[in-house]
Amino acid sequence: MKPIFVTIEGPIGIGKTSLSHELSKAFDLKLLEEIVYENPFLGKFYENIAEWSFQLEMFFLCNRYKQLQDIDRNYLQQGTSVVADYNIFKNTIFAKRTLDGDNLPKYLKIYDILTEGLPQAHLVIYLTASIETVMNRIEMRDRDVERKMDVAYMERLIADYNEFMKAFEKRHPEVPVIKFQCDDLDFVHRPKDLQYVLEQVKPYMHAWQES
Repeated sequence: MKPIFVTIEGPIGIGKTSLSHELSKAFDLKLLEEIVYENPFLGKFYENIAEWSFQLEMFFLCNRYKQLQDIDRNYLQQGTSVVADYNIFKNTIFAKRTLDGDNLPKYLKIYDILTEGLPQAHLVIYLTASIETVMNRIEMRDRDVERKMDVAYMERLIADYNEFMKAFEKRHPEVPVIKFQCDDLDFVHRPKDLQYVLEQVKPYMHAWQES
């Protein structure tokens, strides 16, 4: 069977990492988790977005670039399927919201250079929800750096994600996107919801690996 590269995307707190763990177990996939809280600029960013956004985004980009290089060489090229709790395209979503002036075009040039030739997802799972649901879940997990999360920033981020994903599907019709509305779906705490998600994903997994 061909190895498949699955990525999970959606706004902060939506459940990407939790679902990636479940998919890894259910379909025997190598798990790739993004480096987030090791970022030394994260806390400063939430306190002052304008001041620390470029440093934050460059740290994320360089770390994700190295992770994807390693995953490609050590797993995908060796025939091992992978699920990641992020897609590197998220970098452009965040950058276009947080960077201004000369920083954005500089950043996008670096992004294009680094991502050329990196493995691209064969399947994207997109999780979304209302601002109320997202903020509630962020509050429930109670992480120090997220306690000063700006609600207006999160509202814009959710809108940015929705807009980006619509454009992505038009630009990349060859990449299936499975969308889950998570306001009434809690695959972390309700086993039946998790089973529903796995059943929706299974046909796409099998179709790719057996093609």
